[in-house]
Amino acid sequence: MDVKIDLQLLDPRYGSAFPLPDAATSGAAAIDLRAAVEAPLHLDPGSCVLIPSGIAIHIGNPGFAALLLPRSGLGHRGLILGNGVGLIDSDYQGEIKMSCWNRSDDVISIEPGDRIAQLLVIPVATPVFRIVDSFADTTGRGRQGFGHSGIR
Repeated sequence: MDVKIDLQLLDPRYGSAFPLPDAATSGAAAIDLRAAVEAPLHLDPGSCVLIPSGIAIHIGNPGFAALLLPRSGLGHRGLILGNGVGLIDSDYQGEIKMSCWNRSDDVISIEPGDRIAQLLVIPVATPVFRIVDSFADTTGRGRQGFGHSGIR
């Protein structure tokens, strides 16, 4: 399903030094986001930095939102998002920035234009809550929480 989203290129390197935002493959679910840093950045172990993407989007439709996700290969090597997953609401119009955290024991270098995160557009269902005293149906799980099903 295609979703029309307005895109502003805030960094003049897009279209010349950086490719325009796009999916890496025809089957990719998300769009790669690039580090719009001015110079190479060296992220020490355990440190966190806010990295600009050089783009802004306006989804404009409250039936959609976007998630910022780490790239799997970088995440495996230690570069993850400091907030786990970022959420971009449909009415946000500012620059997308990525909170990047180095959870590895090694310095991670980020070059200008490196693909460091992904943008995934998702449908949003707005809940309409009904206040109840108890639930009409009970499930097998009920109120059992963390670890209730075991590990094997």
